[in-house]
Amino acid sequence: MHQTVKRAALAALTTVSLTASLMAATATNASAIDIVPCGNREYLHVTAHLGSTTLDENFCYANAGQSPVGGVRDYWVTRIWTGNNRVQWYGDGRWQPEQPIGKYTEMTWPNHPGGVRIYGIRIL
Repeated sequence: MHQTVKRAALAALTTVSLTASLMAATATNASAIDIVPCGNREYLHVTAHLGSTTLDENFCYANAGQSPVGGVRDYWVTRIWTGNNRVQWYGDGRWQPEQPIGKYTEMTWPNHPGGVRIYGIRIL
């Protein structure tokens, strides 16, 4: 019985340590990106829509790192302007495209609910 308790405690400690180290690594990367006003064409600019709305919502970012888009998980993207950045978006369970979108590139998609899902954005 004593050995079982030791193993359980060791497993729990290992899990907590691993989780903490992953959170620290992720937080460092994620905290570098900044949400900025959308007035500068050097910034990453994302146009997206929430749920079944067709109203544009614009999100702009500067500095390397990653961030959720809009803070909820039901956005679809219609436009990405990379500005002076190499960029990927997170959707369908992976970072896309495999090769980041180059600097000063515009990508557009049709505006319809449920189009290209976007959960996060990453500046490399």
